[in-house]
Amino acid sequence: MEKDPFRIRGHVADFDAIVDDIVARSAVARDTLPMVPDIAYGDDPTERLDLFFPQRRQTRMPVHMFIHGGYWRMFSKRDYSYIANTITRTGAIAVIVDYALMPNARMALLINQVRQARQWVFEHIAEYGGDPTRMTVSGHSAGAHLASFVFLRDTNPSGLAAALLLSGLYELEPLRSSFLQQEIQLTDEEVARFSPLSHQFDLRTKVSVLAGTDETHPFLDQADRFTRHLRSQGLTVDRSDVTDSNHMTTVRDLGIPDTQAANALFQIIRNA
Repeated sequence: MEKDPFRIRGHVADFDAIVDDIVARSAVARDTLPMVPDIAYGDDPTERLDLFFPQRRQTRMPVHMFIHGGYWRMFSKRDYSYIANTITRTGAIAVIVDYALMPNARMALLINQVRQARQWVFEHIAEYGGDPTRMTVSGHSAGAHLASFVFLRDTNPSGLAAALLLSGLYELEPLRSSFLQQEIQLTDEEVARFSPLSHQFDLRTKVSVLAGTDETHPFLDQADRFTRHLRSQGLTVDRSDVTDSNHMTTVRDLGIPDTQAANALFQIIRNA
């Protein structure tokens, strides 16, 4: 039996089948949804995003940015195009973001990239019919970690109306005792600087923190701890679990209509 609670493949028997399914769903989404691919939000070749649009485009559409997971070292925006199915059903523009991968890049760069992507949306999405004042964000696993840095309490408001954080990682220190440390080599500085549990967040952003009921203990524990951390700062936070769902089925379901995960995503976009 798998003892490392962070080695997801060892806890999800159909891991590969789920990944194959989401990649296939993403290919269909790219073939069927109106889109503008590979827009540069920065100068580096990894700094690209895809825009997906509702079949019936309007003016001043809401905007939702999704940041994929993969423990900061695998997957790409192409693998997660299928989440645009849920986003565009709300009448919103889907922004699916790519970023550099560890260990070739370090955590500081990844965080700077997703914040840079957010800034690109604010400055340019109106050219595509989007309303930058109606922007929300979501992320899964490492993507939820990165998404949290998009609505920090900076000198300027984040501009994010709401965030959905699914199966996220909010304290990095436990990962240094996992299989992952050999692959990404987290440093003392990265753990200290980039654990969301040590940061302050924008009071204007409403947050939904989700995890699957069948997740391993650290994901459920960190979801609860981060919820308390946000509430202690005065943010409005909804904390819920996706029933009978593990680390991979939660994210697969984000792009499947009428699932609990997809409905949660649908609601934060509509309510914003």
